[in-house]
Amino acid sequence: MSFELKVKQFIEQEQLIQQDDHLLIAVSGGVDSMALLHYFVKTKTQWGIEIAAVHVDHMLRGEASAQDRAFVQQYCDEHGVTLHARAIPIPEIIAVENGNSQLICRRERYRYFEEIVQKTNATKLVTAHHADDQLESVLMALTKNATVNGMQGIRSQRIFNKKSLIRPFLTVTKSEIWEYLQKQGQNYREDASNEKDAYMRNRFRHHVVPLLKAENPRVAEQVCHFTKHLQEDDALLMTLAQDIFSKTVTKNSENMYSLEIKAIQLVPLALQRRLVLILLNYLYKDSSTIQSYALLTSLLKLCDTTAGNAEVHMPEGFIAVRRYGNLTIQKNVSTQLNTFTDKKLILSANEWTTLANGVRLYIAELPELASELLTDTAQLFYFNASKLTLPLYVRVRKEGDRMLLKGMDQSKRLSRLFIDEKIPLNERNSWPLLVSQTDEVVAVIGVRMGVYFSTTARPNDDTVLIVD
Repeated sequence: MSFELKVKQFIEQEQLIQQDDHLLIAVSGGVDSMALLHYFVKTKTQWGIEIAAVHVDHMLRGEASAQDRAFVQQYCDEHGVTLHARAIPIPEIIAVENGNSQLICRRERYRYFEEIVQKTNATKLVTAHHADDQLESVLMALTKNATVNGMQGIRSQRIFNKKSLIRPFLTVTKSEIWEYLQKQGQNYREDASNEKDAYMRNRFRHHVVPLLKAENPRVAEQVCHFTKHLQEDDALLMTLAQDIFSKTVTKNSENMYSLEIKAIQLVPLALQRRLVLILLNYLYKDSSTIQSYALLTSLLKLCDTTAGNAEVHMPEGFIAVRRYGNLTIQKNVSTQLNTFTDKKLILSANEWTTLANGVRLYIAELPELASELLTDTAQLFYFNASKLTLPLYVRVRKEGDRMLLKGMDQSKRLSRLFIDEKIPLNERNSWPLLVSQTDEVVAVIGVRMGVYFSTTARPNDDTVLIVD
């Protein structure tokens, strides 16, 4: 089967292109992207589409980088293709951030791609990923993470800036692309950095892949079939998992989710894994975090039992806590609430205050209590403002804190109250407390209210605290 026919069948099978599409083709000047650009120059009329090209000079190779841009510009001029190009000072960015050069290059490159997609109203961004890239990606995923997500490799299309990113060459190998470009009599630019073993992908490309191809010359194609089947199987299981997720996982706030462990234990392990992956996709943007085998395993282990309390500290300040058969994942409250240790959070009248654990507080005078403030979950606590002068404050626990409770002659130590109320040890030093202007603890928010408050309005009560 010819190269053109193979690509055409793949595009049709995957439904990558529709008539009247405006394709923005990412072109570096290398063999893969030049073959991609040339293929669409030849076939754009056949597909009924418009094309343009986009190029980024990373300024990492001095004059050679500039010559890459000039080479791509010359090709585009000769073939009537509009080229959008930009030089991005990657060395300066690396010097400031001191980060991974490959990740920074990719981030800045795709930022520019997003900008041009938006500017030109292109319907799809097109990249030249091919079957050998797929093989390398699967091998790297197997080496690093070995999660089901990672083993699915590169997809033929994905959402990009509310449009699509497509990869029409994913079915053909590097050698097939090279042969195609040679037959077309087209030239390309070599990137000397591709020969270096500094990058993981290059090491696999230079040393591991040749061994596999010696065993089976069609190994890249075989891996493409494998990833395709894996993607199809996973799509079905993810649909089932998404349905279960919507019924068993509760979103309490922007960064807080909870679920009953027994409900998760009722579904097969294959779906449990995907429930966790769905949750991680809500929490994180970084694919390496989402696909972390260690993180996935740790969270699944928390769901092994409902007995006892346990926690797992996650990336970016999240924490997963198992307590009384319930699993809660949220931003580490102790990290966020510790900002109140030295500086209290002011709780003023007539405005909502949202705490780090998602609880909202509002103080209103009784005659002005508006019905729209009251949700189905709101709790009302009435008090007399002459005895508990506004504003109130929120802070975390300090050594020696006590609180006077209704029906008691003497105040109770908070350390004892936390034990009696079964507050987990790891949460006690970060639990939000409501305090007066004299720094007296008047409520442990969400646990117990002090003597100043009543759940029913008393004759002298003129103010209400809403906890939601």
